[in-house]
Amino acid sequence: MHIMEGFLPWQWCLIWWIIALPCLIYGLYQLKKVLAADREALPLLGVTGGFIFILSSLKLPSVTGSCSHPTGTGLSAISFGPWVTSVICAIVLLFQSLFLAHGGLSVLGANIVSMGIVGPLAGYTVYRLLRDTSVNMYFTVFLATALADMFTYATTSLELALAYPAESGGFVGSFVLFMGIFAITQVPLAIVEGIVLALVFKYIVALKPDILIRLRIFSEDKINSARGDAGAV
Repeated sequence: MHIMEGFLPWQWCLIWWIIALPCLIYGLYQLKKVLAADREALPLLGVTGGFIFILSSLKLPSVTGSCSHPTGTGLSAISFGPWVTSVICAIVLLFQSLFLAHGGLSVLGANIVSMGIVGPLAGYTVYRLLRDTSVNMYFTVFLATALADMFTYATTSLELALAYPAESGGFVGSFVLFMGIFAITQVPLAIVEGIVLALVFKYIVALKPDILIRLRIFSEDKINSARGDAGAV
């Protein structure tokens, strides 16, 4: 996901910035609405930002010679939606590029599109499809988080394949190659990240379930069902 500085041709850097900017502008509008409606959402926003920063800063060596890492976007996508998450991710990616040498400024638009837009949008879509069904709440969180992670890397593979099509097989060959490289470590990481966030939600349900109800993340009935408690939250 952290495409390094100078790796993409300037034309592709520009294209990804053009795609990212409208999403960020809309995300700022959505963020303003969230804070205007409930100032108590601010601490959770801070937690989601810290969660993304810490998890996406963990560079784990891959057997392919590259590095992989979790994205941490599932909590924010479920809590605040993909557009607010895009703003949080943009801030995280900016700081990581400036202070940790993860990614870079020229490729920031591409990294925002993969980790801050497409990944969270995929996770949020799964969450909304399953939220009001009989599917277990923790499994919903797990699936949304894991898919947000995997779609992030699928998008990164797309970005790299478009910029560097293979001599044999062109774009498709290059995309399959990059996906294969990422999948070796990223699929297990996505599963682990999904489990971790499901446990985080279990902790929230046990100690602070009212915030999930107030922000309409899950219904009171769903939370009571997850707790195995027939009483009110």
